[in-house]
Amino acid sequence: MEKTNAIAALAALAQESRLDIFRTLVEYRPAGLPVGRIGELLGLPGATLSFHLAQLKQAGLVNVERQGRSLIYSADVEAVDQLAAYLQENCCSRGDLDDTLTAEG
Repeated sequence: MEKTNAIAALAALAQESRLDIFRTLVEYRPAGLPVGRIGELLGLPGATLSFHLAQLKQAGLVNVERQGRSLIYSADVEAVDQLAAYLQENCCSRGDLDDTLTAEG
């Protein structure tokens, strides 16, 4: 995962409604949910929900598939796995901290 993708994913999840949407979609994976059902479960109006789903999709955290007249959204758990791996590899290892402290002297 590239740094810009990690930033986009973290930014998308750093908002309460988007985190709630993502968590709900994880619960209903792999089938996903239609937009209307997501709105019902979370009590979000259509325009607000559409905005947040677009942000999650742009960040690569959800997938969307058209089934007839419905749009079905599903969580992309592989993207979150990649994000966690990126953080572990680039942000959270003790070796990175030791290298930084050594370089700063």
